Amino acid sequence: MSALRASSVLWVLSLAFGLHGFAAAGSWQTVIAGKTETIAIDKASIARADSGATAWSRITLDREVREAGGTYDSIQAQNLYDCTARRFTTLRRAYFNGDTLLREDVVSRQRANAVESGSIDERLFNLACRAAVGELPARADAATRAAAPAPQGEPAERVAAMRADMRTLATDHAAPRLMPVAETMPVVPAEKPKLIVLPPIDKAAADQAAAGSGQKPAATAPTAAAPLSPSAARSTAKHEAESSADKRLRELHYATSGPRKATKKKSTEIPAASEQENPAAHMHGHWTYEGAGGPTSWARLRGDYATCGTGKRQSPIDIREGIKVNLEGIKFDYKPTQFRIIDNGHTVQVNVGEGLGLTVMGKRHELLQFHFHRPSEERVNGRAYDMVVHLVHKNAEGQLAVVAVLLEKGSEHPLIQTLWNNLPLEQDMEVAPEEAIDLNKLLPENRAYWTYMGSLTTPPCSEGVLWMVLKQPVQLAAEQLAIFSRLYRNNARPVQAANGRLIKESR
Repeated sequence: MSALRASSVLWVLSLAFGLHGFAAAGSWQTVIAGKTETIAIDKASIARADSGATAWSRITLDREVREAGGTYDSIQAQNLYDCTARRFTTLRRAYFNGDTLLREDVVSRQRANAVESGSIDERLFNLACRAAVGELPARADAATRAAAPAPQGEPAERVAAMRADMRTLATDHAAPRLMPVAETMPVVPAEKPKLIVLPPIDKAAADQAAAGSGQKPAATAPTAAAPLSPSAARSTAKHEAESSADKRLRELHYATSGPRKATKKKSTEIPAASEQENPAAHMHGHWTYEGAGGPTSWARLRGDYATCGTGKRQSPIDIREGIKVNLEGIKFDYKPTQFRIIDNGHTVQVNVGEGLGLTVMGKRHELLQFHFHRPSEERVNGRAYDMVVHLVHKNAEGQLAVVAVLLEKGSEHPLIQTLWNNLPLEQDMEVAPEEAIDLNKLLPENRAYWTYMGSLTTPPCSEGVLWMVLKQPVQLAAEQLAIFSRLYRNNARPVQAANGRLIKESR
């Protein structure tokens, strides 16, 4: 007990003064061992707290991740576990390159997350709570869950894998047993099963939706994560099966230590020229794609968002009845470029180097960035495509021109795979890979297009934007689509009224 008290004192000091004594090599117990990552818990760091336990866990990658301050190949996270309520809160994170500490951050927005059954978090939770508290609530009994009826709609092999996983939960033999586990603890391969925790459903939002449809509210544990409707949750579960082979998603889940946070983020589109002078001027508006801050509420969130509700040239639109003319070809000046990729909380955005652009109607527009929406925001005769990429340009007068490339399921796209390979492990963390990309490979062979005047598709919805939507879609693999779907199942603004605007298209 004296060791636990000493660890508890060190934990209090680390919170008060930012001090942290990192674990010695021998104190790490492996929980998941795979080809591309290893997850472990620091047994020496486990300490009793008022509501349960604290402990440090670690993910070690098989590669280095590059960022502005250096490179790292492992992340340690200190979590506070509520052993009775089955919830955990991440207090701080530390980034290492080998044994060298790159940086240590205190989590500014600490929030309790539910421990999902069968997840990696549950394994860490069980080890920490057993060592510090000596007992777990009855509902954490793996044998009870393993004997329960199979969930409806789950594939038999997935249920079997989950149950097998529950029976082999990692155990520290020096501590009292709380679950029926094997006498010898095997190191569970990361490949079997590939359990990726979905964001939990917001009970209040689900109950409200159920009440509106006359259904009985679902008995779902409350959570502060972004709300999911029951239908959206089923859709997301479907995409989970499609992307179960993607290991980076588990890294993303672990690095953020729980469900993705809905925070106040930047606009996914470049603001109008007057707003570019002070980009922070509109960053604090808490807008989302669903719920109270959704598209129907954007105009009321801030005074400078009013155009989202009053504008007459808003985007996106359903492209119909365009007049066919001999449109001037878009002269693309794209070449291989270094890039920086960031998940800004609304989309995955890629910032590029200087010197890329296009010329149309006698004006040169420089490429600033490109980003993705799912599904496509634009519709063509009522049809929405699986995704769309928006390439945002600006000319010398500050006028914006956006090229939209429609994406549909088909063969794998190498450039998109390069982007997904370098997805940041956390929101607002920018990754700058050494490899370059050639955006010519993102464009279809046929450069025919529709064009019209519109607006930004995110707040502040500024108008006067020249839109050029390429008519030939580009393919990406179903797995690549599923990866983005796990991050953003729907980040598309609904179509807006055309209000009689002129739409031209290439003959």
